[in-house]
Amino acid sequence: MARRREPRDVLEKMHSQHAQDKKNDRMETGSFPQVRKKPKRDLNRNASRARLLTSALVMVLCALLGFGYMTQINNTTSTYETMSESELVRLITESNTQLSNLQQRKNELTSQLNSLKSAVDEQEQAQRIAKQNEETSGLLSGRLPATGEGVIVTVGEGRDEKVDASIMFSLIEELRNAGAEVIAINDVRVVATTYIKDADTGLVSDGVTLTPSYVVRAIGNSQDLANAVNIAGGVGAQLQVKYGATVTVETSDTVEINQVRDDTQYKYAKTVE
Repeated sequence: MARRREPRDVLEKMHSQHAQDKKNDRMETGSFPQVRKKPKRDLNRNASRARLLTSALVMVLCALLGFGYMTQINNTTSTYETMSESELVRLITESNTQLSNLQQRKNELTSQLNSLKSAVDEQEQAQRIAKQNEETSGLLSGRLPATGEGVIVTVGEGRDEKVDASIMFSLIEELRNAGAEVIAINDVRVVATTYIKDADTGLVSDGVTLTPSYVVRAIGNSQDLANAVNIAGGVGAQLQVKYGATVTVETSDTVEINQVRDDTQYKYAKTVE
């Protein structure tokens, strides 16, 4: 049976091959089989569909939001409308109590604020007084430089007699008695413990040698200080008559005394508590 069907299969293959060869012979050289193009997708149609869905979704959301808002308003309004008279009275009473508590707390805080302001004022007052005392003690002790109206007294070298310590001490005392607050002689700041003594080349004050001319600066009422020196028969006249020294008194609105002293350490004196 196999031997009888073999020629027939061979003939079918030959016919099939012949038909394929004829089909290939009809195709032009260099041509390719036609391929069917795929249809293009309509992008505009998809975009329109997306916009339509988006608009619908926004409208739905707006509708839900408006519904929620109106529901909230209706609930708020109805909260008080549905309350009984006793509940409204209780609500008013509670509100008044809270208002009273808040007013009381406000008064307490206001009182505390006033106390703090008073304490700050007292502290500032104490600091101001302490600063004034510090400045006053600094001027009296010579620790701080000073400026103000006053006089500048210049005493030249005596022609008839050497200007000694006693007459210069008298000059300083006259200025003090006339109200001088701060005094300096040449480079020495005059304080309560200042001394003046005679030396071969002039004077010595607080260990500092002074040579003529002697320049005394004093801060105080300038007219009173000038009168204290120039008064008839006073210390100025004695310097001129007895010692033959030249004396000039210059008043000024701004006398500067920059000479300062170190703090004085007291051994016996103590402050009163």
